Amino acid sequence: MEPRACAAQWTAATEDMTVWTTSQNPHIIRFGLSAVTLPMLDEHKLRVISPDVGGGFGSKIFHYPEEVIIPWIAKEINRPCKWVATRSESFMTDSQGRDHVQNCKMALTSDGIITGLYVELHADMGAYLSSIAPLIPTVICITLFSGLYKNPGIWGETTGTLTNTVPVDAYRGAGRPEASYLVERLVDVAAQELKMDPIEIRRKNFIGKDEFPYQTPVAFLYDSGDYHAMFDKLEENGDYKGMRAAQVKAKEDGRLIGIGVGGSVEASGYGPAATVGALGFYGGMWEHGAIRVHPTGKVSVFTGSQSTGQGHETTFAQIVADKLGVDVADVDVVHGDTDLVTQGMGTYGSRSAAVGGEALSNAANGIRDKLVTLAAHLMEVSEDDLVYDDENGSVQVKGVPDKSKPFAELAFAAYSGHSLPEGMDPGLENAAYYNPGNFTFPSSAHLVQVEVDKDTGEVEIQKYIAVEDCGNVINPMVVEGQILGGIAQGVGQALYEHGIYDDEGQLVTGSMLDYTMPRADNFPMIDSDRIETPSPSNSLGVKGVGEMGSITSPPAVVNAVVDALSDYGVKHIDMPLTSEKIWNIIQTNGG
Repeated sequence: MEPRACAAQWTAATEDMTVWTTSQNPHIIRFGLSAVTLPMLDEHKLRVISPDVGGGFGSKIFHYPEEVIIPWIAKEINRPCKWVATRSESFMTDSQGRDHVQNCKMALTSDGIITGLYVELHADMGAYLSSIAPLIPTVICITLFSGLYKNPGIWGETTGTLTNTVPVDAYRGAGRPEASYLVERLVDVAAQELKMDPIEIRRKNFIGKDEFPYQTPVAFLYDSGDYHAMFDKLEENGDYKGMRAAQVKAKEDGRLIGIGVGGSVEASGYGPAATVGALGFYGGMWEHGAIRVHPTGKVSVFTGSQSTGQGHETTFAQIVADKLGVDVADVDVVHGDTDLVTQGMGTYGSRSAAVGGEALSNAANGIRDKLVTLAAHLMEVSEDDLVYDDENGSVQVKGVPDKSKPFAELAFAAYSGHSLPEGMDPGLENAAYYNPGNFTFPSSAHLVQVEVDKDTGEVEIQKYIAVEDCGNVINPMVVEGQILGGIAQGVGQALYEHGIYDDEGQLVTGSMLDYTMPRADNFPMIDSDRIETPSPSNSLGVKGVGEMGSITSPPAVVNAVVDALSDYGVKHIDMPLTSEKIWNIIQTNGG
């Protein structure tokens, strides 16, 4: 999306520094600057502003050199300083993602029951370790090796390697796509070896709906899910039996039609402070939210979850409006400014709704409690006799809706201070920190049909069906946008995108002419649907959704292409499955 940029202004008279940067976590950048990289800047005099960033996808978590150099220059010359990356500079210096070599094997019984998984990973870290690079192929990846399945024995080991490339860090999914890919590819290979249908073998191993919360062998305690129902809907929406029948006919006609399926579970909503602290992350991954109700009844919301295009302004406004019973248009969401928002841990790991949203929900509960106490005082009744009306924000006597105090009147009364209960301070605002007790675990199932052109090796995606479970849905349009965008990025990884370096370490895919991005005409209309199993880990019942599409789509697409080429004896192809690579396979195998 947009390239990185940074600007800084030093005010010598007050010794204040303001830094504008395209970051997913401005408060973390402020801490990093004042505590580590530029300790001459006092944290309380350092303001970091991250405007409405046009896309982050993990690459803008990293604390980049310009965020140190630009403010240093601004202070030295006592003048504003700005730097904006060109597209080519972004290609060469943005942190990159994935780059694994995976050696793995799966054990199963003759009837398709999974009994064990053994994985050795070699993960490229680039030339230097970036902010959280070692965390991604280890803790975030290995802990998802169970996937959707009951697997009693899992062993995983990661070896990090240093190469002459840019640092490798988070990219949409960050460790979870790598885990999902190896598990789902192995399950498909097993189905092929055992001559079983790929959905049948998955169903044999699913964690049952009644087995949640489910403790996996690799640390995580899954919160909720219904994988059978999710695949029921997938088969129904895609007419899976009809697709298989049509595939047989197409193959008789000499066409290379493949059908691929993939399923995954993701750890999202990062994360419990004690857990991530034990892993070496300084901040704890809690989140902060604050709500200020103005005397007129209008509402300002302050969140530490930084928006990079996910629709936070809409979703967070809906959460607060729903809690307070006010019009969503009366709620303004403020983010990305360390002077306006007290604290925050930022946006990554599909955590905004499950952690940031829950912090705001808890802050709203405090506002409601104060309004009920104030209304009881003004109406001279007991608080136990009152109920908060979620529809219009009024506080009314139980069973007597005509005897009530409207939201705006209570807001004004809180600020006028003319008649407040003893011990109540004027004003109407509340802040909350939320530290989750567990991660949330969304899941998904994808079904893909492709056709491979024998003459060119080109892959055409003809059908794409996706079913997601992200818990309770706050805004269906935002959720669908996240799913479709993730699928597009996952398909790009599977078929097109590849950062290629020559033997001298020179990047040869450093422009849009050389680096192949998926385009709109590479996709059919995507059929997106969902089921909902609420998460018990937060009061909203939500799970993460921003990365699910990019986690499940790569194995589903690769499984489909391998299925199309099965008559050529193909069992596996390394990503990306470019037309050149596939054409060579067809020629080598008698095509």
